[in-house]
Amino acid sequence: MTTPSPNPIAIQLDGVTKYRGAQCVLRNVTAEIPRGQIVAVLGPSGAGKSTLLRCVNHLETIDGGRIVVDGGLVGYRERGDALLQLSDREISLQRRTTGMVFQSFNLFRHMTVLDNVTSGPLHVLGRPKAEARTQALALLRRVGLEEKANVYPHQLSGGQQQRVAIARALAMEPTVMLLDEPTSALDPELAQEVVAVIRQLAEDGITLMMATHEMSLARDFADRVLFMVNGEIVEDVMPARRFFEGPASERGRQFLSHHLAAH
Repeated sequence: MTTPSPNPIAIQLDGVTKYRGAQCVLRNVTAEIPRGQIVAVLGPSGAGKSTLLRCVNHLETIDGGRIVVDGGLVGYRERGDALLQLSDREISLQRRTTGMVFQSFNLFRHMTVLDNVTSGPLHVLGRPKAEARTQALALLRRVGLEEKANVYPHQLSGGQQQRVAIARALAMEPTVMLLDEPTSALDPELAQEVVAVIRQLAEDGITLMMATHEMSLARDFADRVLFMVNGEIVEDVMPARRFFEGPASERGRQFLSHHLAAH
């Protein structure tokens, strides 16, 4: 793992605001996430959950506020009162602290599983090939896929592809993992493979921020719930089970009853 800074706050969101044209998709989002906490970001479609995660990893820029991960300002440097965007290379290096796992896996289709996992350590971190390979095989073993090292993504099930995606993110030795709907593209049986890996990450004490529609995933793993509607945090609940026992807001109660009825 990357050696974390002494800062006890892993992710700091301070007035994060983002527009798409005239639409405000994130509105003054503010929260502090301590190191090792597991946060489920819940809300209806269009609430801003995935956008928030992508902003934390600077895959999308913000129009106001600040995001600090592991003590470092994300995507920008301060010069007086102004924020100047970092270069692509600086952003790429900065992203090593935040592993990102997408709903659609996003594996490199033309690369073997092993090459997918070694790509970041080789090309971003400059690791020797033998060291990157040894680490990658250990990570594939951890997610139960060492025997698939030399196959291509299209030869894997969806659950296996998502586990490879998690191994690839872990290969950068992040201090924070961002999971964007990690099981929603999978049928229930394959989703359980991924849930088992997420459970292991949680037990290892890594900071997890997870956008999900799977209420059982949030209820079983999260320490805390951020419930979002229209780009705003409507409820910030800890421990997470309090949200599932009875949301404080009418919008939260509607959301939860809808999801429980659907399942």
